[in-house]
Amino acid sequence: MMRWGAIALFVAAPLIGLVLALVARRRRPRLAGVIAGSAVLLAAVGAYASWIEPRWLEVTTIRVESAKVERPIRIAVIADLQTDEIGDHERAALAEMMAQRPDLILFAGDYLQEGDPVRKRRLAAELRRALADAGVSAPLGVFAVRGDVETRDWPELFAGLPITVLARTETRDLGPLRLTGLDRPDSRDEALDIPPDDRFHVIFGHAPDFALGNVGADLLIAGHTHGGQVRLPLFGPLLTLSHVPRAWAAGVTHLDGNRTLIVSRGVGMERGDAPRLRFLCRPQLVIVDVVPAPKI
Repeated sequence: MMRWGAIALFVAAPLIGLVLALVARRRRPRLAGVIAGSAVLLAAVGAYASWIEPRWLEVTTIRVESAKVERPIRIAVIADLQTDEIGDHERAALAEMMAQRPDLILFAGDYLQEGDPVRKRRLAAELRRALADAGVSAPLGVFAVRGDVETRDWPELFAGLPITVLARTETRDLGPLRLTGLDRPDSRDEALDIPPDDRFHVIFGHAPDFALGNVGADLLIAGHTHGGQVRLPLFGPLLTLSHVPRAWAAGVTHLDGNRTLIVSRGVGMERGDAPRLRFLCRPQLVIVDVVPAPKI
């Protein structure tokens, strides 16, 4: 329905508008001009949202201060690569991520969205090759959790690569910080209970709903929402598919207890039968700089 709605709005409506403008141009030239202008504007928005913005990657750097760390730690977040083609956009995102020289890399789920098993195996091999070509690695490690589009064999996506797959909710001690990766059900658990930690604690999962629970981490990281993928001025995201408040669906949210929630807009977009577009919601690579808090 959404796909046909997009076609109706950005293709059919402009064509109908141009026809109406031609019909009205002799008797109502001013009205014809308004109709024609509106038709052209709709078509231009559709073209921009379909072919320009989805490939216009934004690198967002976020600074988080904490007295629990003794030195700066740079974390790169890749959420929702969500593609059915490993092309220039995906490779550029991986290259840009490595150019940021992260200490820690987090993959927050939704990697390949392809229904055909044969083609999906080929795409998986292409993804592994792209990750290897980009030299994806980090001093504190590279970690991946499961998203919504992954099947049971999803760990094979990263076979042979220096990427740790967290198939279940698991906590790792990485030296300067503690990392917990959530499995898919736990990332959606609005009553998730994780006690506070005296170490700097990063918790990441696919969906941000776990932030509604009693999660005592310093930094909470998620993807899934795509930032809405389509956002309107003064309204925000049309759809988030999450129970968190709409204001939490992208960017930084400061929670009580000196906690910070960061939700990435993601690198890719919804595939399958969904309309393939982004509007006022550019794809995003998130870089988090965790730095020691100033001593008072």
